[in-house]
Amino acid sequence: MANDIKSPGSSVQVLAPATVANLVCGFDVLGMALQQPQDVMTVRLTEKPGIFIQKDDVYNLPVEPEKNVAGASLLALMEEWKAPVGFEVSIDKRIKPGSGLGSSAASSAGAVVAANHLLGSPFTKEDLVRFAMNGEKVASGVKHADNIAPCIYGGITLIRSIFPLDIVQLTAPPMYVTVVHPQIEVRTSDARQILRKEVQLKAAIKQWGNIAGLVTGFLKNDYDLIGRSLEDVIIEPVRSILIPGFDDVKKRSKDAGALGGGISGSGPSIFMLSKEEYVAKGVEDVMIDVYTRLGIEFKTYVTMINYEGAKCIIS
Repeated sequence: MANDIKSPGSSVQVLAPATVANLVCGFDVLGMALQQPQDVMTVRLTEKPGIFIQKDDVYNLPVEPEKNVAGASLLALMEEWKAPVGFEVSIDKRIKPGSGLGSSAASSAGAVVAANHLLGSPFTKEDLVRFAMNGEKVASGVKHADNIAPCIYGGITLIRSIFPLDIVQLTAPPMYVTVVHPQIEVRTSDARQILRKEVQLKAAIKQWGNIAGLVTGFLKNDYDLIGRSLEDVIIEPVRSILIPGFDDVKKRSKDAGALGGGISGSGPSIFMLSKEEYVAKGVEDVMIDVYTRLGIEFKTYVTMINYEGAKCIIS
């Protein structure tokens, strides 16, 4: 099964990056990994079989494996590993749950990346995505991979299909990513509940064109096409009502030179893509101004695309 399984007591530390799902028009099919922020996870191989989650976060996350996103992902991995095995998991949670920055995906992906390393890397990245999707089901009720795939593969990923799983890694030109996280919570499950069950054909056609244009823009290094394609006529008009200041941030960011952007995942975080760093920092100034005026606490990041994905840094 594995050539280099670690001995009981061995541990590994993993950096698991935040992710931006959807990329405006690509609901549930496009995702991007960020250099910042990142969770820091430590996973130890134990002599006693089972999953043991340390209670060391401030978010009161459950420690029962089946109720914890990292635990559910590890349970799926252990089911395919078959031999008795145990893992102790500790998470330094730097991606706030409910932020829209793939917090549950980071925990799910980081756990299986660490476990795979400790077991001698018997599983492929696609296997790890399958396992980690079980964590997303715990978090939102749905097995989606638009955060999981970029967290594990790095860069920008296209989920062509979930069943069967078909992940396509995309190239893209250098871009800066500016993110604002208003300190309010939008639950993924709630953000899904308000979506329309049906869409008009003309809206679907426009959305397909934008998705195709965005992917083509990435592959051709065409910044103008990327900017023109960052438009969502189906999801964003509904979800944006949950995010105070959204319309103001988007308009002023584009006026400041951003290529475009929108809601990160289900929100409340908002992301904007820029070609140059000085523009990205100008966009950050816009975001700071909007939320300072609204009197809402916030956190901002000026970062870039993370092409490595979740990675082991100590073993």
